[in-house]
Amino acid sequence: MADRTAPNCHLRLEWVYGYRGHQCRNNLYYTAAKEIVYFVAGVGVVYNTREHKQKFYLGHNDDIISLALHPERVLVATGQVGKEPYICVWDSYTVQTVSILKDMHTHGISCLAFDLDGQCLVSVGLDSKNTICVWDWRQGKVLAAAPGHTDRIFDISWDLYQQSKLVSCGVKHIKFWSLCGNALTPKRGVFGKTGDLQTILCLACAKDEITYSGALNGDIYVWKGISLIRTAQGAHGSGIFSMNACEEGFATGGRDGCIRLWDLNFKPITVIDLRETDQGYKGLSVRSVCWRGDHILVGTQDSEIFEVVVHDRTKPFLIMQGHCEGELWALAVHPTKPLAMTGSDDRSVRIWSLVDHALIARCNMEEPIRCAAVSTDGIHLALGMKDGSFTVLRVRDMTEVVHIKDRKEAIHELKYSPDGAHLAVGSNDNSVDIYGVVQRYKKAGECVGSSSFITHMDWSTDSKYLQTNDGNGRQLFYRMPSGKEVTNREELKLVQWSSWTCVLGPEVNGIWPKYSDINDINSVEANFSSQVLVTADDYGLVKLFRYPCVRKGAKFKKYLGHSAHITNVRWSHDYQWVITIGGADHSVFQWKFVPERKSKGTLHLAPQETLVDSHSEESDSDQSDVPEMDSEIEQETQLTYRRQVYKEDLPQLKEQCKEKHRAMAMKKRERAPASGLRLHFIHGYRGYDCRSNLFYTQTGEIVYHVAAVGVVYNRQQNTQRFYLSHDDDILCLAIHPIKDYVATGQVGRDSSIHVWETEFLKPLSVLKGFHQFGVCALDFSADGKRLASVGLDDNHTIVLWEWRKGEKLSTIRGSKDKIFVIKVNPYMPDKLITAGVKHMKFWHRAGGGLIGKKGSMGKTETMMCAVYGWTEEMVFSGTCTGDICIWRDMFLVKTVKAHDGPVFSMHALEKGFVTGGKDGIVALWDDTFERCLKTYAIKRAVLAPGSKGLLLEDNPSIRAISVGHGHILVGTKNGEILEVEKNGPITLLVQGHMEGEVWGLATHPHLPLCATVSDDKTLRIWDVSPSHCMLAVRKLKKGGRCCCFSPDGKALAVGLNDGSFLIVNADTLEDLVSFHHRKDIISDIRFSPVTGKYLAVASGDSLVDIYNVMSSKRVGVCKGSMNYITHLDWDKRGKLLQVNTSAKEQLFFEAPRGKKQTIPATEVDKIDWSTWTCVLGSSCEGIWPAVSEVTEVTSACLSNDRKLLATGDDLGYVKLFKYPVKGKYAKFKRYMAHSTHVTNVRWSHDDSLLASVGGFDTCLMIWSHETEGRREARQCDSEESDIESEDDGGYDSDVTRENEIIYVIKALSTNVRPMTGVKPHLQLKEPSVDER
Repeated sequence: MADRTAPNCHLRLEWVYGYRGHQCRNNLYYTAAKEIVYFVAGVGVVYNTREHKQKFYLGHNDDIISLALHPERVLVATGQVGKEPYICVWDSYTVQTVSILKDMHTHGISCLAFDLDGQCLVSVGLDSKNTICVWDWRQGKVLAAAPGHTDRIFDISWDLYQQSKLVSCGVKHIKFWSLCGNALTPKRGVFGKTGDLQTILCLACAKDEITYSGALNGDIYVWKGISLIRTAQGAHGSGIFSMNACEEGFATGGRDGCIRLWDLNFKPITVIDLRETDQGYKGLSVRSVCWRGDHILVGTQDSEIFEVVVHDRTKPFLIMQGHCEGELWALAVHPTKPLAMTGSDDRSVRIWSLVDHALIARCNMEEPIRCAAVSTDGIHLALGMKDGSFTVLRVRDMTEVVHIKDRKEAIHELKYSPDGAHLAVGSNDNSVDIYGVVQRYKKAGECVGSSSFITHMDWSTDSKYLQTNDGNGRQLFYRMPSGKEVTNREELKLVQWSSWTCVLGPEVNGIWPKYSDINDINSVEANFSSQVLVTADDYGLVKLFRYPCVRKGAKFKKYLGHSAHITNVRWSHDYQWVITIGGADHSVFQWKFVPERKSKGTLHLAPQETLVDSHSEESDSDQSDVPEMDSEIEQETQLTYRRQVYKEDLPQLKEQCKEKHRAMAMKKRERAPASGLRLHFIHGYRGYDCRSNLFYTQTGEIVYHVAAVGVVYNRQQNTQRFYLSHDDDILCLAIHPIKDYVATGQVGRDSSIHVWETEFLKPLSVLKGFHQFGVCALDFSADGKRLASVGLDDNHTIVLWEWRKGEKLSTIRGSKDKIFVIKVNPYMPDKLITAGVKHMKFWHRAGGGLIGKKGSMGKTETMMCAVYGWTEEMVFSGTCTGDICIWRDMFLVKTVKAHDGPVFSMHALEKGFVTGGKDGIVALWDDTFERCLKTYAIKRAVLAPGSKGLLLEDNPSIRAISVGHGHILVGTKNGEILEVEKNGPITLLVQGHMEGEVWGLATHPHLPLCATVSDDKTLRIWDVSPSHCMLAVRKLKKGGRCCCFSPDGKALAVGLNDGSFLIVNADTLEDLVSFHHRKDIISDIRFSPVTGKYLAVASGDSLVDIYNVMSSKRVGVCKGSMNYITHLDWDKRGKLLQVNTSAKEQLFFEAPRGKKQTIPATEVDKIDWSTWTCVLGSSCEGIWPAVSEVTEVTSACLSNDRKLLATGDDLGYVKLFKYPVKGKYAKFKRYMAHSTHVTNVRWSHDDSLLASVGGFDTCLMIWSHETEGRREARQCDSEESDIESEDDGGYDSDVTRENEIIYVIKALSTNVRPMTGVKPHLQLKEPSVDER
C-alpha cells in the first residue's frame, strides 16, 4: 500500500520573473518604503531593488489586472478577473490581507483608485455596463454603484481637490461624476470644437476643476469643469497610456516609448526617449509610469521595468525583464549549473540565473519556440519550433550549430539521451525522430507507434529505451536508437528511467483525480532523491505529490500563483528549486524546495497567507490512517435536505395553474370553517441530526426546535409556546448572550434565518438571500450585535451579519466538506472558527471577506463541536474519536481523551467545561481539561419520579448540552430532553420519536390518549391531556406504519413494515395475537365499529385482508385494486369497507367475505360511515389543492360531530375544511408547523383536540380545537385558499385595471413607432377642395 498522504516537504515562492505590461496600465508604483509594487499573473509583487528581494501577495485566485496605491503608500488594492472577481486591499509591508471586497462585479475589475484621505475606493468592472462602485473598503461595504458606460473604461480618478467628485475616461468618452448620498451621477465631457471626439486613455486631476487627460492620438486634452478648454498637440507620437501626478508635476508615458515630464501647470520640462537608450529597442511601448522625486519607474508592454534617474536620464536601469506577449511553453534547466532556459512565442530564448535572479542572456530566433533541452554536458541547447524545425545553439555564445526541418507541425518535446549521444525530437506529426549528436545531428531512427501528437518523453538511464506519451493518452516504449516499438512489456521491468516527466504510467497514476478522463495536467517531473513529484496543470496549480504515486486520487499540497494554465515545470539540477512557466501570463516562477527536515523548525510559524489552502481538500482518498467514520456522523454527512418542491415554489405553481381553474373559480365555493386550531403541545425534539440546539432562556424556560417550530417550554407548568414563522425544517438554533433572543435557520431554496425574542415570540429580523438549501450552523458574537451563519450549499458559505440591520458584513466559501459548527470569538468579534468533516479552520474578517487558515494538526480529524476558552486564542474542539483538542491560535497544543465515540456537544462554563458524547455520558471538567471533575451517566435507574415519560434506552447518544439555573440540560439523539441536577437525579421533560418517519396514529375511543407507531421500531402511548407525557413504549422487531384502537379501547392493532401485524393489550402493550400473511408494508388497519368483531388489514400488496378477531382467523380477502392501499373506512353497520388506493381509486368491498361492490356516487354520500379518513370521493373533492400534481393530500379525518374535515399534506400543512367538501378548491384554514409531509391526522374522541404526526420531522403535535365563541383571531389562521375567486368582494373597475397594468417599458421589447408605411414626401397628395 503506497502512502497516500500529502508529502511533508513544501514549496515557497522565491522569485517571479516578469511584469504584466500587456492589456494593463498604471500598475507600477513606489511604496512608502521605497519598494516597487506591481503584479504579474495572479501575484502581487513587492520588489526591494536595494536588497534585490521580492515579497509576494497571494490572496488572488486569478489574473490581477488592476492596482491602486493608498495615499499613505503602504496599502495596495488589487483587482482580478474571473467569474466572481474580488478586490483585495493588502499591506505592502507584511503582504497580508486587510480587506476583501466582493459580490459586486462580474468578469473582472479593470480600474481602481483611492480618494485623497484613503477612506474610499472606487472600482470599475468589466461587465457589459462597466459598473462603477464606491466602497467603504475597511468595512467591505458598497457606498454607491452605477453603470459606468456602454464601452470600456480605461482610467478613473478621484478629484483630489474637490470632495466626492470623480472622473472616468475610456473609449470615445470622458465622464465627470459626483457622489451624493448613495447616488453616483455622471455628466459627459463636452469635446466641442476644441478637439476631436476620441478615446481617452488616462487622466489626472488638478486644482480649480482642471483635469488633464491623455488621448489615443498622442494629444493631451485639458478640461475645465466638463468642457474641453485646450489641447497640447503631439505631446506623444501616439497613444498616451499612462499619466502620473506627483508633487513636482505630471509624468506621461506613451506608445512611442517616450516619457515626458510636465510641471504643475502642464508646461513641458523634459522628454526621455527610451528607444534611444542603451537598453532601448524599436517598438518599445510604455504602459505605466511613476515619478517620485529623482526617480521615474517605467513599465513596458514587453514586461520590462526600467528605473530612470532624472539627472542621468540617458542611462535607465533595466531592473526587471520577462517574456513578451504570446504563449510561453519551452523550459529546460542546465544539467550542472543553476540556470534555466525558456523560449516563447515571442521568438526569444532567455537564460536566467537562479542564484542571481536575473536574465543573463537573450537571443531572438526566426520562429516561435515551443520546447527546449540542454545536452548532458551542458554545451548544446536544442530548441523545438512551432513550424516543425529545431535549432541547436551553443550555450556559451548562443551561436547556431544546426537548423533542421524534417517535420511540418510543431515540435512539442525534445530530450537528449543520458549518454549524450542522441537527441529525440517529438512532433505533432505523431512521430519521434532520433538524431545522432556527434554526427552533426544526422537522423538515426524514427518512432512511429503513436496515432496522435507526442506530448512527453523520457529516456532510460542506459539510453537504450525511450518512453512517450501522446495526445490519445497512450504510453509507448521504443528501443533506441533504431526506434523499434517494444511490444513485450516484460523486457521493460528492469529498466530504470533517467528522468520522469511523463504524465501517464503506473508511477504517476495518483496525480489524476479519481473519476476523470481529462488531460489537464501539462507537465510533471519527479525528484527521485526526495521521492516527490511536482505537477503543473490548466488551473494554474502547482502540486506536490509523493513519488511514486500509484493510486488515483492521492493527497497533495497545492500552490497558487500562476493564474491560468502552467505549461511546464522542472526541478533545478541540484533539486533546490522548482521552475514553473505560465502559458498566458508568460511569467517564470522560481519556487524554493523546503525538504522535510527543515519544515519542522521555525519556518512553519509564518506560512505565507493565501486565501486558498495550500493543501488538497478534494482528494479524500481512503487514507490508511483515517479512523473509521462513526456511523451517526456518516449518516448525518449524507443528509442533503434538498426538496423536490419548496414552499417558496408555491406561488409560482399556483400562477401556472390559474388559467386552468379560472372557470372553476366562478362557481360558488365552500366557505372556510368558522372554528380553528391552535397548536397546543409538541412531543418531539430534533436531536437525530442537529447538535447544540437546546438552551435555557433568561427566565429559566427552555428553548429548542423541532420540525418548523421554535419551542419555548416552561418546565414548571409543563406548557409550550411556539414561534411559527418558519415554513420548513429548522436545522440550527443559537441563543443571544443575554439569553432572551434566539436565532434559528431553516431549510429552503433561499433559506432564511429568523432572530426572534422568547417572551412574545415576535421576529426581530429575518435574514435571507445568501444561503441555498439550508442553514446548518449559527452563532452570536459576545456583544450580541453580529451573527455568523453557515449554509448547506456545496461550498458551505459562511456569512457574517449585522443582524439588526439585516446587513451582510462578510462572506466566504467555507469548505467543500460539511461544517458542523461555527463560533465567533467572544473577545474579538472579527475572528471566528468553523469545524466539521476533516477540518478545523480559523478565520478573521477582512472587509467583505474572511480569510481562513486550517488548524495545523498531524492527521485531519472530523470535529463535531468547538468552544472558545478563557483567552482569545484558546479554542477547544471535540472530535469524532472522543478526544478534546486544545488549540492555541491555530496550533494544536494537546489532545485529551474524553469520551468513547464522538464528542457531540460541549459548553463552556465560568470555570470549566461540560461535554457530552455518543457514549451517553455527561462529563464536567476543570478549565484546562486536566481533570474530569464528575460524570453523569444517563440511565433509567436515576430517572426522577417527576419525569414526563420514559427513557428508551440507557446511555443514549448526547447531542446537545447547556448549563443554567443550577442544572445541566441534555438533548439526546432519541429525541429526549433531560434535566440533570448537579447531585445526580435526572428528569425527563420532553420526548418524541427517534429518527425515522412517523405514520401510525390512533386516538383512544373514550380517553384522552393516543398511540403512535414509527419507523424507529417503537409503539408509544401518549397522554394528550394536561400531563402531556409518554405513558408506555414498546420496542418492535420492525418499524410500523399504522395502528388502531378497538372500539372498547382495550386492544390496539399495529401494522408493521414487513407485512405482519400485532394485536396488543392497550394498557401493557403485550402481544395478544400476531399474523404474518403479506410481504409488503401494512398501510392501514381498522377494527369494525361497535363490537370490533372484524379487523380489516390493508397492505402494499394491493389487498385488504379481513380477520375475525374472536376466532383469530382470516375470513376474507378484498381483491381488485390496481395499486397499494392507502386508506380504509368501515360503515356504521360493520358490513361495508371503503378503500382508497395510490392510483386514486375509490373502491367498496362487502365484509366479511370481501366481495367488490360498485356503488354510484350519489349513494356513497347517503351511507352512514363509522369514520371518514379517506381522501377521495365527492364529499371531499374540495380538499385537493390546485397544485395537486405536485403535492399529495396524505391524510384526512372527519370530526365526530361530522362538521369539520382536517387534512394533512406533503407540504407540511394541516388544513381545516367545512364538511362535506363538495365542489373543487374549497376554502380552508391552514396551519404550518410540521416541516415536510404530515402523514396522519386524527380527532380525539370528543373533538376537543386534533393530533397530527409528521413524516421525517418525527413529531406528534397536539392542536386544540377552538370553536367560534372562544377564538381570538390568530396569525396562524390563514383564510386563503389556492384560487382567489371572484366572490372575494370583487374589485372596483379602476382598481382592476390598475392591478393589471404591466409596467414594462415597451421600448425594451419593441420599437416605439411602427416602422411600416410610406414616408411623408412620398405619399400621394390628397386633392384639395378646390381641385375637386
